[in-house]
Amino acid sequence: MIDLFTGRLSEIAVLGAHCDDIAIGMGGTLLQLAEANPGLRVRAFIGSGAGTPREAEERAALAAFLPEAELHLTVLDLPDGRAPAHWERAKSLLSTFRRSTEPDVVFAPHRGDAHQDHRQLAELVPTEFRDHLVLGYEILKWETDTPRPTLLNPLSPYAAMAKVRLLAEHYPSQTAHDWFDDDAFLGLARLRGIQCRATYAEGFMLEKAIIRFGGDR
Repeated sequence: MIDLFTGRLSEIAVLGAHCDDIAIGMGGTLLQLAEANPGLRVRAFIGSGAGTPREAEERAALAAFLPEAELHLTVLDLPDGRAPAHWERAKSLLSTFRRSTEPDVVFAPHRGDAHQDHRQLAELVPTEFRDHLVLGYEILKWETDTPRPTLLNPLSPYAAMAKVRLLAEHYPSQTAHDWFDDDAFLGLARLRGIQCRATYAEGFMLEKAIIRFGGDR
């Protein structure tokens, strides 16, 4: 087992195509990062939902998932489900966001996600964050695109239970979906936990990592 976060993190970037993507994909990890790194700076980028009730949900949710963190949230107005038709604007907005942050780790959707908005963001992120560790989170939904994670973050039972509670509390607009419930989220977390000998976990996809064995001479 490799403990990725043995060192103190000062800043992370978290990106989602829609309000709730980040919390669904890595809500437990957010809770643990905030607890382990008091005062953590979090730069969050959301591609759609600006000016709607979903933006209010997202602001309240991320504040709850990141207690004591310094949260800076950008919510944009790309059309939900139509982001690929606005590629040039999406690229420009992401470029502007990139200039506002110098994170230790970047979290975003993964390239294999079947939703076109998620996939476009996943493809754009490495073009802006070229020298960063980028971890792709998984978003549970009706498509059969469940990935094979290459990195697993064990969650404490508290973090897993807190995640499902906060999802239900802060995203009332989504609770009518048949996949949006405690059983679904805990079931996936339990599966990922089994895969790393923990009770619960969240999975991430790692495309590239730079590892230096020994110092420079």
